Amino acid sequence: MAKDERNTYTIQNDASLGEVKIADEVVAIIAALAATEVEGVASMAGNITNELISRLGMKNLSKGVKVDVLEGVVTVSLALNLKYNYSIMDVSAKVQEKVKNAVENMTGLEVADVNIKVAGVEMENQE
Repeated sequence: MAKDERNTYTIQNDASLGEVKIADEVVAIIAALAATEVEGVASMAGNITNELISRLGMKNLSKGVKVDVLEGVVTVSLALNLKYNYSIMDVSAKVQEKVKNAVENMTGLEVADVNIKVAGVEMENQE
């Protein structure tokens, strides 16, 4: 599959109104935004933080996210950098819940799995 090729999924098909499709990249961006809002998450792998999103654009945010959609069921895999001194288990559980809720509420797709890879731990900058 070419890198430029985008998978789209029909999330609504109403004969009187038309159809609504969503790109998998949009699902990835929703997942990444939800994950970076959780306290204890420093950034997506690759150091993409919420502050950098406005300068770099949304497409860069989805780089640490892989989305698979099969018959309306979504599997999301995230690579995250966590903040030092936070429980990996607690932060991961909060990320999984927040990502699942965000994707399901915004797209109507069912989320089967939210897999997390902890790619690194970041120390607080002490000046």
